[in-house]
Amino acid sequence: MTPAPFDIAAAIAQMDAVRTRQPLVQCLTNSVTVGFVANVLLAAGATPAMVDSAGESEVFAREAADAVLVNLGTPHPAKCEGIRAIGFSAPSMPPWVLDPVAVGALPVRTELAHALVAAGPSMIRGNASEIAALAGTGTGGRGVDSVLGPDDVVDAARTLASRTGGAVAVSGEVDLVTDGETVVRIANGHPLFTAVTGGGCALGAVTAAYAAVAPSPLIGAAAAATVYAIAGEKAAARSAGPGSFAVELLDALHALTPADIAQKAVIS
Repeated sequence: MTPAPFDIAAAIAQMDAVRTRQPLVQCLTNSVTVGFVANVLLAAGATPAMVDSAGESEVFAREAADAVLVNLGTPHPAKCEGIRAIGFSAPSMPPWVLDPVAVGALPVRTELAHALVAAGPSMIRGNASEIAALAGTGTGGRGVDSVLGPDDVVDAARTLASRTGGAVAVSGEVDLVTDGETVVRIANGHPLFTAVTGGGCALGAVTAAYAAVAPSPLIGAAAAATVYAIAGEKAAARSAGPGSFAVELLDALHALTPADIAQKAVIS
């Protein structure tokens, strides 16, 4: 029997790999959420580096980083310059993740997102409306919020993954990850993720950390989604609302065990 491309054992193996290797993740990310993103990476076992200025971003990406996150929230001119300076098609480029925050209706980030897709990201992580807009089958969501669900954009995600040669992860009530052929669904998580600023941005950073150690984009993106979602479930069980959830999420990511993954993961 052919083994499944992604399962609970793979999620556990990738969680252990991140904690062992502590990948250095360069984050060109949303200025609203930068502190939370850095803390989530540390809790997950990775090392954050918020290097986003032109003149430094390209040097760090090619000479130091184990993975790079490009998050298009708050695309001010200096940040866009730092992103464009990297040159993502360079042979020395490590795995990199595109998080196309609120693409579709907003022109600066949408134009930049399409240019980055053409450069072939290892993984794209977004909500369903963002993925539809990138694939050319939708016009975006309601700001950073999606008006579609992951199963509404299965074909768009598969097309986008085939175009880039990487994986596409679509966040929602049930997360969906595809490499253009295989489709994995992860039915874990909690609604409190949507009540905290930076929940999606932080998942993009965790996805980059997993990209640094994974044997394939599909396994890396699916493992990141699984670990993050289960940590969210554990955090929600201990929290009284959004404020304590954000703190409990850090603790849950830090303390998550292989047994937690084995007992809680719902993967199909």
